[in-house]
Order: sequence, then C-alpha cells, then structure tokens
Amino acid sequence: MSSPDRSRELDQVCALLTRYYVFPDVAEQVVELLRRRHSAGAFVGLSSDEEFGVAVTQALQSVNGDRHLRLLHSVDEIPVQDDAEAEVFDEVAYRQEVLLSAGGVAAAQRLDGNVGYLDIRTLHDANVAAHIASAAMTLLAGTDVLLIDLRRCPGGSPLMVAHYCSYLFDEPTHLNDIYDRPGDQTRQFWTAPSVPGAKFGGSKPVYVLTSSTTFSGAEEFSYDLQSRGRATVVGERTRGGAHPGARYRIGPHLQLAVPQGRAINPVTGTNWEGTGVRPDVELPAADAFDAAYRLALDHVIGLGRDGVRRPIADEAQAARADL
Repeated sequence: MSSPDRSRELDQVCALLTRYYVFPDVAEQVVELLRRRHSAGAFVGLSSDEEFGVAVTQALQSVNGDRHLRLLHSVDEIPVQDDAEAEVFDEVAYRQEVLLSAGGVAAAQRLDGNVGYLDIRTLHDANVAAHIASAAMTLLAGTDVLLIDLRRCPGGSPLMVAHYCSYLFDEPTHLNDIYDRPGDQTRQFWTAPSVPGAKFGGSKPVYVLTSSTTFSGAEEFSYDLQSRGRATVVGERTRGGAHPGARYRIGPHLQLAVPQGRAINPVTGTNWEGTGVRPDVELPAADAFDAAYRLALDHVIGLGRDGVRRPIADEAQAARADL
C-alpha cells in the first residue's frame, strides 16, 4: 500500500501556524522547516496518522522547544467543524468528562493532624467544574495546613487556577496575565472577591507538590502561588509550558495544538516556559508527599495542645512518628 500524500495536511498546519502561533517570527521558521523536510521526503513512508503526528510534532518542537505545539493523533474520529479553522470542541463530551473525573479532583481529604490534602488531576474549565472545586475547598477550609498535589496534573484552564487561588488569598490578588495573539490583547486573571462556601484563607501554610509531569495550567498554579510567597513548592522541576492555545482539526484523526498566547506573571514579568517551575524544596516526586506532610505536621505540632487542639496535636505526633 502506498503512503498517503501529506501535502494537504501540511498546508493546513502551515496556514494555522502562520495565522495563530503566538510568535510570528518563530512560526515562519517552523513553516520553512516543515516545507523543507517535506520536500526532502521526511514524511514519506509514514502511512499511519499516529506516525505522521509524531514526526510532525518532533519537527514543530525542534525550533524553540514549545511543548504545547503538537500534531495530536486521536483514536476517536474528530467531528468535522462548520468552519475549517474552528477550534475542535465537543461540549457534550467535555461535560461528561468533567462529571466522570469528579471535576479533576482525585482526592480531597483531611489527613491525620488536621492536614488538608487535595489531589488535582485536571484543571477543568471553571464555567463547568467550579462547583466541584468549591466543594473540595470548602471541605478542607478548616484544616491547619493544605497540601495541593499537582504531580499528575497536565494542566487546564487559567480560569480554574484563579478559582482555586481565590480560596487561598484574603484580598483580591493579581495572579497572571495572558497575551493572546489572535485578539492582540492581554487578559488579566485575579482572585475573586468572594467565593461559594468557605475559604482556606491567606495565612495558613500551603505546600504544592510537583513532578516533571506537572505542565501548563498546573505550572501556572504552582508559579502563581510561589511568586506571591503564598506556597512552598515541593518536588521536581516542572515540565515548562507557558503558552496556552487551541486545537484545530487537520483530518479525521489528527488535530493541531497551536499555542496562541503567553503567560506574563505580574510579579516576575516573565513565566516558566522552557525552564519549568523550580521547587523551593527539590527532591524526587515520589518523596514529595512525605516531605511536605512532615513539614505540615511540624507546623501543626507547633500550634500547641491547649483545649480542643489536644487531640489534633496527638494525631499529628502519631502521624509524624509513622513517617
């Protein structure tokens, strides 16, 4: 069987990059590279869409290392859009995904010693999943310390980042800006002045657990809190992706992820692109929970044992002894 001619797909990829990629000069370089490789036969013999997607992604990322820039293979067929350049989005399927994943919250629990633990696997759109995040944060509002585990979180919506952060500050706080190339405008993201349920508050300790898998919106969450001195980051340096974007249908089983914006932190004036978020306590991701929990328990023990705190202190000391 002869290999398919990939000219149409590559033409569409190049057109989308030229029109939308956040850095126009880089887009020109990437397009030139793709054209050159195609002419040299680099994509000949790649009969499957999956192989083609891997090869094109390698080429796309070779210019500036942007890990958000990818040609993705989908096992399920991607619906045809009314507009050839419309973003790929199935709202019904997305709402089902949010429901089945508990809004991206894998765990929200009180650990021994009155330490809160929140394991977030996806930062879903706050317009769809904010009520689940609010329920989790309200559950943990009375704990003395909060551990936010982002070690298995590949990212998500900056709106959800702002929603979670709204439970962790006492005053409205400027978290992040995102410049959007298609609209040529910059959007600010702030904590909300009020939230549903109860706040954890802005004074109690927060530890954020990270790994080399932590990416994109999860990195923003870590970076926003760290840059404001609101949390201690524990674990591995994160993956390094600060360019949000959209996805476009290239074929029945291919979609192009095009970064269209860049994050601009109001404190540092930059972001974590290519460098990742550097932990305050750097150690293997597998050791991050025990290290953060130990620090949390030390804080709880330091709060004393007067009155109703006595059983909490006993719990904390027993848990500390078991680590």
